Amino acid sequence: MSDYDWKTLESSADQPIWISSEEALREYCLHWRTLPLIALDTEFLRVETFYPIAGLIQVADEKQCYLIDPLEISDFSALAELFEDQSVIKLMHAATEDLELFLKVLGVLPRPVFDTQIGAGLLNWGFSMGLQRMLEQKLDVHMAKHETTSDWLKRPLTESQERYAALDVAYLPAIYELQKKEFIDRDTYTWAEQENQAMLDNALVDDVEGYEYYLRFTQMWRCPEHKLAALRDLTAWRERIARERDVPRNRILRNQALLQIIENWPRSLGELSKLDEIKKRILRTDGETILGFLQGGASSAEQSSPKAIPKPLHFFWNKHLKKLKAISRKEAEANNIAPEILLRRKELEVLIRSGVDHGEYRLPIQMSKWRQELIGPALLAELEKIDCLRN
Repeated sequence: MSDYDWKTLESSADQPIWISSEEALREYCLHWRTLPLIALDTEFLRVETFYPIAGLIQVADEKQCYLIDPLEISDFSALAELFEDQSVIKLMHAATEDLELFLKVLGVLPRPVFDTQIGAGLLNWGFSMGLQRMLEQKLDVHMAKHETTSDWLKRPLTESQERYAALDVAYLPAIYELQKKEFIDRDTYTWAEQENQAMLDNALVDDVEGYEYYLRFTQMWRCPEHKLAALRDLTAWRERIARERDVPRNRILRNQALLQIIENWPRSLGELSKLDEIKKRILRTDGETILGFLQGGASSAEQSSPKAIPKPLHFFWNKHLKKLKAISRKEAEANNIAPEILLRRKELEVLIRSGVDHGEYRLPIQMSKWRQELIGPALLAELEKIDCLRN
């Protein structure tokens, strides 16, 4: 790690190396595969499209910052091979959207990944900590963010844009070195490995057909089955059309529009047009299709019964949720990690529902092994006490 000097990389950001051909990319990838780690980031646009449009892929190695031009390169097989090379750690910060882009452009995810934002939470530097604040606190570096809204598809980029993009990867090796040392001192590096693996696993979960999306509308749990089926089918249709047309979901129907449709259950284009969330353009192009899903709700439910949306937890659980969160918070403080990363609200609800609905409390599979071991026994013990009160 001593070869990765952040001041050298910071200086190289003044003149980053552009990679604009497949041949050059292949050569650099061969070099990067000899290294213990590289830093990665992307710049993209995602305003009028469903999928992000890659504007840049940034890389930093032990000496230099690079800008890979996806507007000039179409064959990324060499980079994909690097991404799949398990011997090279890929450093990133707040990687979720970047992973989505890589999956779209390259068809693979970088492995293994170390996300310094995840690391910051596990070390209690700060939960969802931004790179700018992290650099100020840990390296005394003040990085301007004035290019955040730049047009990354325009060529040529300005010197300011190039430097801004390059600096996003220049400091990551130094941050990783600080975090790794702290993890090793605490003997918790495996925690970071598990959380980063969970992030990669989540990136691969893509409900392409959209048949599970409707379950997010938790306020619709009282819906009769035919309306629930129509909601399921409408959201699945929206997902498919948004991908086919490559436009944001909201350009088809906002979530609020979906709720209005189900709640008002229009039976004609005239009734549909009276809903203030329905745009005239969508009414004209897709109005009949939308009505068709409502008309076919009953038969759709009969052919394929929709999963029920879980009803809200009984108010009995309100005060006990606070107790369970307090247990987690105390454990997080004892281990000097951000409380938000130890126990998440959704996981806590899944845990409670496992006992309420099925008679046996089970720790959610979404919880990483280290979190199950650290907090699981205390949560299960408290739930046993609560069950005694209920009975």
